[in-house]
Amino acid sequence: MPYFPVLFSSPAAANVPSRLPFVGLVTALALAAGAPLAAQQRLSIPTPAPNSPFWGGVPSGPPSQQPLTLSLADALRRALAYNLGVLIAEEVVDRADGARRVALSELLPRLDGGVTETRQKTNLEAFGFPLGPTFPRVVGPFNVFDARVSLRQAIFDARATNELHAESHRLTAAQLSRRSARDLIVLVSANVYFQTVSTGARAESTRAQLETARALRQQAQELRAAGVTAGIDVIRSEAGVDAAQYAATEARNDFEKSKLQLARLIGLPIRQTFTLVDQVPSLPVPTTGFEEVLARAYTDRPDFLAAQARVRAAEAALSAARAERLPSAALVGDYGVIGLTVGSALSTFAVTGAVTVPLFDGGRASGRIRQAQSDLAQRQAELEDLRASIYYNTRAAFLDLSAAEEQLQAATRGRELANLALTQARDRFAAGVTNTVEVVQAQQAVAAASERFIAAQYDVTVATALVLSSPGSLEQAIAQFLGSPLP
Repeated sequence: MPYFPVLFSSPAAANVPSRLPFVGLVTALALAAGAPLAAQQRLSIPTPAPNSPFWGGVPSGPPSQQPLTLSLADALRRALAYNLGVLIAEEVVDRADGARRVALSELLPRLDGGVTETRQKTNLEAFGFPLGPTFPRVVGPFNVFDARVSLRQAIFDARATNELHAESHRLTAAQLSRRSARDLIVLVSANVYFQTVSTGARAESTRAQLETARALRQQAQELRAAGVTAGIDVIRSEAGVDAAQYAATEARNDFEKSKLQLARLIGLPIRQTFTLVDQVPSLPVPTTGFEEVLARAYTDRPDFLAAQARVRAAEAALSAARAERLPSAALVGDYGVIGLTVGSALSTFAVTGAVTVPLFDGGRASGRIRQAQSDLAQRQAELEDLRASIYYNTRAAFLDLSAAEEQLQAATRGRELANLALTQARDRFAAGVTNTVEVVQAQQAVAAASERFIAAQYDVTVATALVLSSPGSLEQAIAQFLGSPLP
């Protein structure tokens, strides 16, 4: 956080009415307001695209008259139940299961039944019967009744078998992607919850700074009335109140907008008011090292397992495309009764074994093989990219956690020193030893130190969550931390 230790370069300049303290304080607090974005850029936080469904939610139920008290656990449970991205992931699984059932049906017996009753007149000559000059060429009208059950069973069909394998792998990938989507929304909603808590703390900090600025103004007015200080100090204190009011209003507005984003993300009813009951929690410190976490990530992470399943699906699809050139065998049969009337119908059946050998398809099989090869190469490249991404993101998460812990220690000490410096500056001003420039600078230091402390708390929490999510399911890790399962 930028700190402006010197606002005047000489004692003479200190006696000139100036807006520099106001400008400096506004600049410092404006930069502080951008801290959440800076934290997002500083930490390696997976963030959905701006138009991603993970930023949306399905509002559920009417709003209650009383404000809700929303804990972190409540927010995560609602996000898993009503977030749009999670709901879409559920539908993708259902669709993949439907596709697998369709592929399976190609290998299972197909049984059809039907009943027909026909009234017809037939030209026998058209069917090649040798008719004499006295034999009628047209017979009828007469009735034909037919009730029949037909069966078709594939005996050997390599294409359909491999299509079933491909759809089974796609279903596995969809189920793993659903787990990954749940982990992502746990991370995103927890991050937004932490951000909202941080902006609330920032709003409270700026409100306290506004009260301090007002107290300083009152002190300057009293000292001016007693003839202890100059009128310029009153002007500077007025400028400090204006700057603090500006920052407090902006921080309060950011807090309310952050609450709106959280409400939409977790699907709260429209117009539902709520308060946050949790501060930024201290997540359990990871006890495993980088190499162990990385090894577990390659065996347990759902997104990596889903990518492997998509590669296997692409391999099966390529086998299915090549199998279109192979013969297929099927058994076809029917059984039923046929006759002129229902009462005179007689039983009949037919059983046929059929072998189909593809001879020429106009290049259809070759085209499908090329498509399947391209899809397989893409899936393999995506898998290797994800393998590298897991390595770099895990390494970055450990680096972020180490740096954030050191920064939190420094920020905690810096906040204590800034508050002590502000107390001493106010005492010196009250004793007439210094003017308001030193006090305004101390106020700026407190504002900057408070912002650094809030940002450091947020960084430690999020960096810890990223490390916890690196080896596998963040949902399970958070549920274990909260002491209760998530839905």
